[in-house]
Amino acid sequence: MQMTKMISALLLVSTLTACGESKTDRALSGAGIGAGVGALGSAVAGGSGVTGALVGGAVGAAAGGLTNKNDINLGKPAWK
Repeated sequence: MQMTKMISALLLVSTLTACGESKTDRALSGAGIGAGVGALGSAVAGGSGVTGALVGGAVGAAAGGLTNKNDINLGKPAWK
């Protein structure tokens, strides 16, 4: 059950990493969001907040750095 919560939190991070124009901006914002979500998710699941922050930050940074700003656009409706 704890692993399911952690995986869900990390998947949520990947949808939030679309902040920034350059890959560096996106990696930094992804790392920050991922660290926060990872720490919180790990603490809720009964694990170590530090480990959760490290894992979440790494996943968020990778997702932000490996995606293009046009891959995920949360601000533009699909029908336009």
